[in-house]
Amino acid sequence: MARPLLPTRPPAESADPDDLLHLARTSFTDALTRLRESESVATLRDALPMLWQQITDPSSSLRTPVGEADVTTFSKRRLRDALDQIGSAFTLERARYYLDRLARAAQETRTGRINDIDLNRWKEYDDILTDSLWLFDRRDASGAHHAGFWGNFVPQIPYQLMRRYTRRGDLVIDPFAGSGTTLIEGRRLGRHTIGVELNPAVVEQTRATLMHEPDRHGVVCALEVGDSTTLDWTALLEQYGRRSAQLVILHPPYHDIIRFSDDPRDLANAPSVETFLAMLGDVVARVAPVLDRGRYLALVLGDKYANGEWIPLGFLGMQETLRHGFTLKSIVVKNFEQTAGKRSQKELWRYRALVGGFYVFKHEYIFLFRKA
Repeated sequence: MARPLLPTRPPAESADPDDLLHLARTSFTDALTRLRESESVATLRDALPMLWQQITDPSSSLRTPVGEADVTTFSKRRLRDALDQIGSAFTLERARYYLDRLARAAQETRTGRINDIDLNRWKEYDDILTDSLWLFDRRDASGAHHAGFWGNFVPQIPYQLMRRYTRRGDLVIDPFAGSGTTLIEGRRLGRHTIGVELNPAVVEQTRATLMHEPDRHGVVCALEVGDSTTLDWTALLEQYGRRSAQLVILHPPYHDIIRFSDDPRDLANAPSVETFLAMLGDVVARVAPVLDRGRYLALVLGDKYANGEWIPLGFLGMQETLRHGFTLKSIVVKNFEQTAGKRSQKELWRYRALVGGFYVFKHEYIFLFRKA
Protein backbone atom coordinates (compact mmCIF):
# COMPACT_ATOMS: atom_id res chain seq x y z
CA MET A 1 0.00 0.00 0.00
CA ALA A 2 1.30 3.46 -0.86
CA ARG A 3 2.33 5.73 1.93
CA PRO A 4 -0.08 8.65 2.48
CA LEU A 5 0.90 11.90 0.85
CA LEU A 6 3.68 13.47 2.85
CA PRO A 7 3.56 17.00 4.24
CA THR A 8 4.69 19.45 1.60
CA ARG A 9 5.77 22.24 3.91
CA PRO A 10 8.29 22.33 6.76
CA PRO A 11 6.71 21.64 10.17
CA ALA A 12 7.14 25.18 11.44
CA GLU A 13 5.39 26.58 8.35
CA SER A 14 2.55 24.06 8.20
CA ALA A 15 1.83 23.73 11.91
CA ASP A 16 -1.43 24.95 13.37
CA PRO A 17 -0.61 28.15 15.32
CA ASP A 18 -2.50 26.68 18.28
CA ASP A 19 0.00 23.80 18.33
CA LEU A 20 3.07 26.06 18.68
CA LEU A 21 4.36 26.96 22.12
CA HIS A 22 6.47 30.11 22.39
CA LEU A 23 8.51 29.84 25.57
CA ALA A 24 10.87 32.20 27.36
CA ARG A 25 14.17 30.53 26.56
CA THR A 26 16.03 31.37 29.78
CA SER A 27 13.12 30.56 32.08
CA PHE A 28 12.47 27.27 30.29
CA THR A 29 16.10 26.11 30.41
CA ASP A 30 16.29 27.14 34.08
CA ALA A 31 13.27 24.91 34.71
CA LEU A 32 15.04 22.03 32.98
CA THR A 33 18.14 22.65 35.08
CA ARG A 34 16.07 22.38 38.27
CA LEU A 35 14.65 19.11 37.03
CA ARG A 36 18.15 17.87 36.33
CA GLU A 37 19.04 18.45 39.98
CA SER A 38 16.35 16.01 41.13
CA GLU A 39 17.69 13.43 43.59
CA SER A 40 15.83 10.49 42.08
CA VAL A 41 13.84 9.42 39.06
CA ALA A 42 10.70 9.36 41.18
CA THR A 43 11.20 12.98 42.27
CA LEU A 44 11.84 14.04 38.69
CA ARG A 45 8.70 12.27 37.46
CA ASP A 46 6.59 13.94 40.13
CA ALA A 47 7.80 17.37 38.96
CA LEU A 48 7.07 16.84 35.26
CA PRO A 49 3.26 17.36 35.42
CA MET A 50 3.77 20.72 37.13
CA LEU A 51 6.23 21.79 34.43
CA TRP A 52 3.77 20.76 31.70
CA GLN A 53 1.03 22.75 33.39
CA GLN A 54 3.25 25.83 33.37
CA ILE A 55 4.17 25.25 29.72
CA THR A 56 0.54 25.03 28.59
CA ASP A 57 -0.76 27.89 30.75
CA PRO A 58 -0.84 31.06 28.58
CA SER A 59 -0.44 33.24 31.70
CA SER A 60 2.62 31.33 32.96
CA SER A 61 6.00 33.03 33.26
CA LEU A 62 7.33 30.40 30.85
CA ARG A 63 5.18 31.73 28.02
CA THR A 64 6.24 34.71 25.97
CA PRO A 65 4.79 36.64 23.00
CA VAL A 66 6.04 35.92 19.49
CA GLY A 67 8.80 38.30 18.48
CA GLU A 68 10.55 38.50 21.83
CA ALA A 69 14.33 38.14 21.65
CA ASP A 70 14.59 35.45 24.33
CA VAL A 71 12.13 32.96 22.88
CA THR A 72 12.22 29.33 21.81
CA THR A 73 9.41 27.60 19.94
CA PHE A 74 8.26 23.99 20.10
CA SER A 75 5.29 22.16 18.74
CA LYS A 76 3.08 21.05 21.61
CA ARG A 77 3.15 17.45 20.44
CA ARG A 78 6.93 17.26 20.14
CA LEU A 79 7.52 18.88 23.51
CA ARG A 80 5.00 16.54 25.12
CA ASP A 81 6.84 13.58 23.56
CA ALA A 82 10.19 14.87 24.85
CA LEU A 83 8.90 15.22 28.41
CA ASP A 84 7.29 11.78 28.22
CA GLN A 85 10.63 10.34 27.17
CA ILE A 86 12.31 12.00 30.14
CA GLY A 87 9.67 10.63 32.50
CA SER A 88 9.97 7.09 31.12
CA ALA A 89 13.74 6.89 31.69
CA PHE A 90 14.73 4.07 34.03
CA THR A 91 17.78 5.81 35.44
CA LEU A 92 18.51 9.34 36.59
CA GLU A 93 21.56 9.39 34.34
CA ARG A 94 19.42 8.68 31.27
CA ALA A 95 16.77 11.21 32.28
CA ARG A 96 19.49 13.85 32.64
CA TYR A 97 20.76 12.97 29.17
CA TYR A 98 17.31 13.63 27.72
CA LEU A 99 17.00 16.86 29.71
CA ASP A 100 20.37 18.08 28.40
CA ARG A 101 19.29 17.28 24.84
CA LEU A 102 16.05 19.23 25.27
CA ALA A 103 17.96 22.17 26.74
CA ARG A 104 20.32 22.21 23.75
CA ALA A 105 17.34 22.22 21.40
CA ALA A 106 16.00 25.27 23.24
CA GLN A 107 19.29 27.15 23.41
CA GLU A 108 21.13 26.58 20.16
CA THR A 109 20.72 25.72 16.50
CA ARG A 110 23.09 23.14 15.02
CA THR A 111 22.91 22.88 11.25
CA GLY A 112 25.17 21.26 8.69
CA ARG A 113 26.97 22.99 5.85
CA ILE A 114 24.46 22.25 3.11
CA ASN A 115 21.00 22.52 4.68
CA ASP A 116 18.92 24.26 7.35
CA ILE A 117 18.06 21.13 9.34
CA ASP A 118 18.57 21.76 13.05
CA LEU A 119 20.20 18.55 14.25
CA ASN A 120 19.32 19.40 17.85
CA ARG A 121 15.68 19.01 16.78
CA TRP A 122 16.05 16.22 14.25
CA LYS A 123 12.92 14.42 15.49
CA GLU A 124 10.76 17.35 14.42
CA TYR A 125 11.41 16.86 10.70
CA ASP A 126 8.59 14.44 9.92
CA ASP A 127 8.40 15.82 6.39
CA ILE A 128 11.93 14.81 5.38
CA LEU A 129 12.57 11.32 4.03
CA THR A 130 15.77 9.42 4.84
CA ASP A 131 14.85 5.99 3.42
CA SER A 132 15.73 4.98 -0.13
CA LEU A 133 12.15 3.97 -1.02
CA TRP A 134 9.72 6.83 -1.65
CA LEU A 135 6.05 5.95 -2.03
CA PHE A 136 3.60 8.64 -3.10
CA ASP A 137 -0.09 8.04 -3.66
CA ARG A 138 -0.63 11.27 -5.59
CA ARG A 139 1.20 14.41 -6.66
CA ASP A 140 1.04 17.64 -4.70
CA ALA A 141 -1.47 19.83 -6.53
CA SER A 142 -1.37 22.82 -4.18
CA GLY A 143 -0.65 26.38 -5.27
CA ALA A 144 0.62 26.75 -8.83
CA HIS A 145 1.36 23.05 -9.27
CA HIS A 146 -0.69 21.24 -11.89
CA ALA A 147 -0.58 17.96 -13.81
CA GLY A 148 -1.39 19.48 -17.19
CA PHE A 149 2.11 18.97 -18.58
CA TRP A 150 2.52 15.33 -19.58
CA GLY A 151 5.70 13.87 -18.17
CA ASN A 152 6.31 16.39 -15.38
CA PHE A 153 7.52 14.99 -12.08
CA VAL A 154 5.86 15.12 -8.70
CA PRO A 155 6.67 18.26 -6.65
CA GLN A 156 7.55 16.12 -3.64
CA ILE A 157 10.84 15.19 -5.35
CA PRO A 158 12.38 18.70 -5.67
CA TYR A 159 10.90 19.50 -2.25
CA GLN A 160 12.79 16.63 -0.64
CA LEU A 161 15.98 17.42 -2.53
CA MET A 162 15.99 21.11 -1.62
CA ARG A 163 15.25 20.39 2.04
CA ARG A 164 18.14 17.92 2.28
CA TYR A 165 20.75 19.52 0.05
CA THR A 166 20.26 23.31 0.18
CA ARG A 167 19.91 26.17 2.61
CA ARG A 168 17.55 29.11 2.26
CA GLY A 169 19.10 31.55 -0.21
CA ASP A 170 21.02 28.87 -2.15
CA LEU A 171 20.70 28.57 -5.91
CA VAL A 172 19.11 25.55 -7.59
CA ILE A 173 19.34 25.08 -11.35
CA ASP A 174 17.10 22.90 -13.52
CA PRO A 175 18.22 22.31 -17.14
CA PHE A 176 14.92 20.56 -18.02
CA ALA A 177 12.52 23.00 -16.37
CA GLY A 178 9.36 22.02 -18.26
CA SER A 179 6.26 23.09 -16.34
CA GLY A 180 8.34 24.70 -13.58
CA THR A 181 7.93 22.17 -10.77
CA THR A 182 11.42 22.86 -9.42
CA LEU A 183 10.96 26.62 -9.71
CA ILE A 184 7.65 26.57 -7.84
CA GLU A 185 9.14 24.56 -4.98
CA GLY A 186 12.18 26.82 -4.87
CA ARG A 187 10.01 29.92 -4.59
CA ARG A 188 8.04 28.31 -1.76
CA LEU A 189 11.15 27.25 0.14
CA GLY A 190 13.16 30.44 -0.27
CA ARG A 191 15.68 29.01 -2.75
CA HIS A 192 16.76 30.93 -5.83
CA THR A 193 16.03 28.95 -8.98
CA ILE A 194 17.07 29.24 -12.61
CA GLY A 195 15.51 26.90 -15.13
CA VAL A 196 16.10 26.31 -18.82
CA GLU A 197 13.54 24.88 -21.24
CA LEU A 198 14.00 24.17 -24.95
CA ASN A 199 10.41 24.81 -26.07
CA PRO A 200 9.51 28.54 -26.21
CA ALA A 201 5.78 27.81 -25.99
CA VAL A 202 6.28 25.81 -22.80
CA VAL A 203 8.41 28.62 -21.35
CA GLU A 204 5.67 31.15 -22.02
CA GLN A 205 3.06 28.94 -20.39
CA THR A 206 5.26 28.15 -17.39
CA ARG A 207 6.11 31.81 -16.80
CA ALA A 208 2.39 32.50 -16.59
CA THR A 209 2.00 29.64 -14.13
CA LEU A 210 4.79 30.97 -11.91
CA MET A 211 2.92 34.25 -11.54
CA HIS A 212 0.32 32.38 -9.47
CA GLU A 213 2.86 31.25 -6.84
CA PRO A 214 3.43 33.94 -4.18
CA ASP A 215 7.01 35.11 -3.67
CA ARG A 216 7.15 35.28 0.12
CA HIS A 217 10.94 35.15 0.32
CA GLY A 218 11.99 37.58 -2.42
CA VAL A 219 13.99 35.02 -4.42
CA VAL A 220 15.08 34.81 -8.04
CA CYS A 221 12.76 32.51 -9.99
CA ALA A 222 13.91 32.66 -13.60
CA LEU A 223 13.07 30.59 -16.65
CA GLU A 224 14.99 30.94 -19.91
CA VAL A 225 14.64 29.46 -23.39
CA GLY A 226 17.72 27.47 -24.27
CA ASP A 227 19.39 24.22 -25.24
CA SER A 228 20.97 22.73 -22.13
CA THR A 229 23.32 20.56 -24.19
CA THR A 230 25.17 23.68 -25.41
CA LEU A 231 24.21 26.37 -22.86
CA ASP A 232 26.87 28.53 -21.20
CA TRP A 233 25.69 28.27 -17.59
CA THR A 234 28.46 30.53 -16.30
CA ALA A 235 27.22 33.39 -18.47
CA LEU A 236 23.58 32.70 -17.55
CA LEU A 237 24.29 32.74 -13.81
CA GLU A 238 26.24 35.98 -14.17
CA GLN A 239 23.12 37.62 -15.61
CA TYR A 240 21.48 37.02 -12.24
CA GLY A 241 24.47 38.01 -10.15
CA ARG A 242 25.50 34.46 -9.24
CA ARG A 243 28.78 32.66 -9.79
CA SER A 244 27.79 29.14 -8.82
CA ALA A 245 24.90 26.87 -7.89
CA GLN A 246 24.41 24.67 -4.85
CA LEU A 247 22.12 22.02 -6.32
CA VAL A 248 21.36 20.72 -9.82
CA ILE A 249 18.14 18.81 -10.52
CA LEU A 250 17.96 16.91 -13.81
CA HIS A 251 14.65 15.43 -14.92
CA PRO A 252 15.24 14.71 -18.61
CA PRO A 253 12.87 12.91 -20.97
CA TYR A 254 13.06 9.14 -20.60
CA HIS A 255 14.40 8.98 -24.14
CA ASP A 256 11.50 8.47 -26.58
CA ILE A 257 8.74 7.35 -24.19
CA ILE A 258 7.04 10.77 -24.53
CA ARG A 259 7.59 13.02 -27.55
CA PHE A 260 7.66 16.62 -26.36
CA SER A 261 8.52 18.36 -29.64
CA ASP A 262 9.86 17.93 -33.16
CA ASP A 263 13.11 19.67 -32.26
CA PRO A 264 16.13 17.42 -32.99
CA ARG A 265 17.88 19.00 -29.97
CA ASP A 266 15.21 17.50 -27.72
CA LEU A 267 16.55 14.42 -25.89
CA ALA A 268 13.20 12.75 -26.54
CA ASN A 269 14.05 12.79 -30.25
CA ALA A 270 17.47 11.16 -29.92
CA PRO A 271 17.69 8.48 -32.64
CA SER A 272 19.19 5.89 -30.28
CA VAL A 273 19.83 5.21 -26.61
CA GLU A 274 23.52 5.87 -27.22
CA THR A 275 22.77 9.31 -28.66
CA PHE A 276 20.40 10.07 -25.78
CA LEU A 277 23.12 9.23 -23.27
CA ALA A 278 25.66 11.35 -25.13
CA MET A 279 23.26 14.31 -25.09
CA LEU A 280 22.59 13.77 -21.39
CA GLY A 281 26.34 13.72 -20.84
CA ASP A 282 26.63 17.04 -22.65
CA VAL A 283 24.14 18.56 -20.21
CA VAL A 284 26.00 17.20 -17.19
CA ALA A 285 29.30 18.49 -18.60
CA ARG A 286 27.75 21.95 -18.98
CA VAL A 287 26.34 22.21 -15.45
CA ALA A 288 29.24 20.58 -13.59
CA PRO A 289 31.56 23.64 -13.70
CA VAL A 290 29.00 25.94 -12.03
CA LEU A 291 28.12 23.50 -9.23
CA ASP A 292 30.10 24.10 -6.05
CA ARG A 293 32.48 21.35 -5.02
CA GLY A 294 30.98 19.04 -2.45
CA ARG A 295 27.43 19.89 -3.51
CA TYR A 296 24.86 17.64 -5.13
CA LEU A 297 23.38 16.79 -8.51
CA ALA A 298 20.16 14.76 -8.69
CA LEU A 299 19.21 12.76 -11.77
CA VAL A 300 15.58 11.62 -11.95
CA LEU A 301 15.32 8.96 -14.63
CA GLY A 302 13.36 5.78 -15.26
CA ASP A 303 13.84 2.77 -17.50
CA LYS A 304 12.01 1.80 -20.71
CA TYR A 305 10.97 -1.14 -22.84
CA ALA A 306 11.93 -1.48 -26.50
CA ASN A 307 11.17 -4.48 -28.73
CA GLY A 308 10.34 -6.67 -25.75
CA GLU A 309 13.58 -5.80 -23.93
CA TRP A 310 14.01 -3.89 -20.68
CA ILE A 311 16.41 -0.98 -21.29
CA PRO A 312 18.04 0.07 -17.96
CA LEU A 313 18.02 3.73 -18.97
CA GLY A 314 18.28 4.93 -15.38
CA PHE A 315 21.49 3.05 -14.66
CA LEU A 316 22.94 3.91 -18.04
CA GLY A 317 22.29 7.57 -17.20
CA MET A 318 23.94 7.01 -13.82
CA GLN A 319 27.07 5.66 -15.50
CA GLU A 320 27.13 8.59 -17.91
CA THR A 321 26.91 11.11 -15.04
CA LEU A 322 29.74 9.40 -13.15
CA ARG A 323 32.01 10.13 -16.10
CA HIS A 324 31.90 13.87 -15.34
CA GLY A 325 33.61 14.17 -11.97
CA PHE A 326 30.85 12.97 -9.66
CA THR A 327 30.66 10.26 -7.04
CA LEU A 328 27.46 8.34 -6.36
CA LYS A 329 25.96 9.12 -2.96
CA SER A 330 22.55 7.39 -3.01
CA ILE A 331 19.99 5.69 -5.23
CA VAL A 332 16.34 6.27 -4.37
CA VAL A 333 13.52 4.20 -5.83
CA LYS A 334 10.30 6.20 -6.16
CA ASN A 335 6.84 4.86 -6.88
CA PHE A 336 4.01 7.16 -7.85
CA GLU A 337 0.72 5.30 -7.66
CA GLN A 338 -1.59 7.56 -9.65
CA THR A 339 0.10 7.68 -13.05
CA ALA A 340 -2.02 9.24 -15.77
CA GLY A 341 -1.21 6.57 -18.34
CA LYS A 342 -2.16 3.58 -16.19
CA ARG A 343 -4.69 5.04 -13.76
CA SER A 344 -7.74 3.63 -15.56
CA GLN A 345 -6.01 0.66 -17.21
CA LYS A 346 -4.61 -1.34 -14.31
CA GLU A 347 -6.36 -4.56 -15.30
CA LEU A 348 -5.26 -4.20 -18.93
CA TRP A 349 -1.63 -3.68 -17.92
CA ARG A 350 -1.83 -6.65 -15.55
CA TYR A 351 -3.10 -8.82 -18.40
CA ARG A 352 -0.36 -7.59 -20.73
CA ALA A 353 2.27 -8.35 -18.08
CA LEU A 354 0.99 -11.90 -17.62
CA VAL A 355 0.95 -12.47 -21.37
CA GLY A 356 4.28 -10.79 -22.10
CA GLY A 357 6.30 -12.11 -19.16
CA PHE A 358 7.27 -8.65 -17.89
CA TYR A 359 6.54 -6.51 -14.84
CA VAL A 360 4.60 -3.24 -15.08
CA PHE A 361 6.68 -0.11 -14.52
CA LYS A 362 5.74 1.48 -11.20
CA HIS A 363 9.02 3.07 -10.24
CA GLU A 364 11.75 5.41 -11.32
CA TYR A 365 15.13 6.31 -9.87
CA ILE A 366 16.56 9.35 -8.18
CA PHE A 367 20.35 9.18 -8.36
CA LEU A 368 22.19 11.47 -5.96
CA PHE A 369 25.70 12.50 -6.98
CA ARG A 370 28.25 14.57 -5.10
CA LYS A 371 30.72 16.73 -7.00
CA ALA A 372 34.22 15.60 -6.07
